Amino acid sequence: MKINRIDHVSINVNDLAKAKAFFLDLGLEVHAEWELDGEQLDKIVGLTNVKTACVGLGMPDGQTWIELVTFHSPSDEKGIQQTFANTLGIRHICFAVEDIESIVTKLKNNGKEIFSEIQQYETSYKLCYVRGPEGIILELAEKIR
Repeated sequence: MKINRIDHVSINVNDLAKAKAFFLDLGLEVHAEWELDGEQLDKIVGLTNVKTACVGLGMPDGQTWIELVTFHSPSDEKGIQQTFANTLGIRHICFAVEDIESIVTKLKNNGKEIFSEIQQYETSYKLCYVRGPEGIILELAEKIR
């Protein structure tokens, strides 16, 4: 038995267009868009009467795949639960970036929440946490050369 790679990361959102725009603004590209419903999907996700719309976004080199999903039905009755960097469970996605300063400036200018100013971790990385739409947390990491 062998695990080869992570295939994708899925993020459930209410506003698919807003989440898609956020990731496009970061430089990801749309690789696919689709809608799904039916008995097979119900069985796969363990819910009833599932209807979804999805956007697959990736890096230009094709190595990273993020799947944004909105559930038209059934809906999550709890809604968006605001999380923080120390909330238990899967919490954030880290992107290796170049020129973190210009990315953070662009995000600030577009009204995105920056957790802190860019911090240098020892002599290896510049790091910054950013909150996207619907509570999505991203870490930006620029390797210091």
